[in-house]
Amino acid sequence: MLDRDAPHPILCAPMAKNDNKHSLMDEIVGLCKRRGFIFQTSEIYGGINGFFDYGPLGVELRRNIKDAWWKDMVQMRDDVVGLDSAIIMHPDVWKASGHVDSFTDPMVDCKESKMRYRADHLFYALVKVDGQEIGCVSLLESERMQEDAEKMADDLKRKMAVQGEMDALHLQPYTEAPESDWSKVPSPATGKPGSLTPPREFNMMFKTHVGALQDASAAAYLRPETAQGIFANFKNVLDTGRIKVPFGIAQIGKAFRNEITPRNFIFRSREFEQMEIEYFIQPDEEIWEGHHREWIDTRKAWFASIGLTDEHLGEEVHPREKLAHYARACTDITFKFPFGEQELEGIAARGNYDLMQHQGASGKPLEFFDEARKEKYVPHVIEPSLGVDRTFLAVICAAYTKDEIDGETRTVLKLHPRVAPVKAGVFPLMKNKPELMEKARGLYEKLRLRWNVFFDVSGAIGRRYRRMDEIGTPFGITVDFDSLEDGTVTLRDRDTTKQERVTEKELISAMEEKIGW
Repeated sequence: MLDRDAPHPILCAPMAKNDNKHSLMDEIVGLCKRRGFIFQTSEIYGGINGFFDYGPLGVELRRNIKDAWWKDMVQMRDDVVGLDSAIIMHPDVWKASGHVDSFTDPMVDCKESKMRYRADHLFYALVKVDGQEIGCVSLLESERMQEDAEKMADDLKRKMAVQGEMDALHLQPYTEAPESDWSKVPSPATGKPGSLTPPREFNMMFKTHVGALQDASAAAYLRPETAQGIFANFKNVLDTGRIKVPFGIAQIGKAFRNEITPRNFIFRSREFEQMEIEYFIQPDEEIWEGHHREWIDTRKAWFASIGLTDEHLGEEVHPREKLAHYARACTDITFKFPFGEQELEGIAARGNYDLMQHQGASGKPLEFFDEARKEKYVPHVIEPSLGVDRTFLAVICAAYTKDEIDGETRTVLKLHPRVAPVKAGVFPLMKNKPELMEKARGLYEKLRLRWNVFFDVSGAIGRRYRRMDEIGTPFGITVDFDSLEDGTVTLRDRDTTKQERVTEKELISAMEEKIGW
């Protein structure tokens, strides 16, 4: 597999190596591959780290997530409009935004194994016994790294046959290590002290060239975020959209970041898709907090509408000292992944930094004339920014369940019907009865005009139910001999396995209610 920083197969990409949570993540990754949700890209050639392909079910789930977001955040609001900007923009866009100079992560290499790490994800601690230093331990960031580091320190003490009481371990990122500690820190790959390089900055933008020449004048970048396309088009949208502040511009699109160490399956990858809104507000000091809180609540309500309820989510407020110099506030909506609670969406109050940067660099005014206030100003912005791929992973993780039905273990994805890739399975009870096949096929053709449904005649009816359960199909519809007599069908609920007889009209009504459109 291409890329030395990924020594394991992509679909088992680096994750926390402990307990049942790691096992659960492996099961989820295995299901995604087995059922055609996600594949390792270029798998027949060994793969390439940080890139994934979405299979037949994956593209359906992914599209449903994006459609749900677009419907609720754009189509159902009077104050948000859409945009689809280019992936490659004028390079001056990225100079003005600060990405050329400062879109970096700290990197460190192991000189012996050639492994590469993000320095802020690599932690170390000096090991001391009765105040005397006996060595150092290092490990990659994880939910249990303190516990793991203490075990490593105990092993080191035992190996060196040192007597006495061990001092408390103080883990810190390698980026904060004084130069005097660099030679003491062992590589996670080899365990050998002094084999790591000093931390250095690494720009994460993918560079390319436009046109036939490959010199500095033709240099361009794949966008690392979709937001700058919105800011660069602010005036165009304002002049053509018949809108006024406060209003938002929404965009769904691909972004690319040359991550040093992609990890945790599709959680952190090098090619990903974003769903972002730049919501422009008046510059008054007293109003931004209300808008910021409103967007946090709006986004959490939307997550609930696709099955990510409060039990899965949290909020993390960025401390003021860790905010970007231009930001007033930033709150992450977090999700409890099997590998730990991590950011799902960030909602930032960015001030007017971006518009001011582009106004200054381009020489073009990016002001709004407020008729009610009779004044011009550069609006401030609230930015809800969400990754499609992270949402996809969160939805799968929240839905993945194992239960017992009739003494057998069942794997089921309890996906919200709104985003489920297949809405219903249609099953004729017997495939060798033409009248059943005709009746079932007719119902299937009606349903597929509105939803993505699946027609399945292979195997016993129970086996067909199980196949649909594993891919998250909320409804199972069986056409049997009673259907020929009275027109009713058996409707099975995926989560409860409860079955009921319904008419075709009742079936459509039940599906409409649960799916939501």
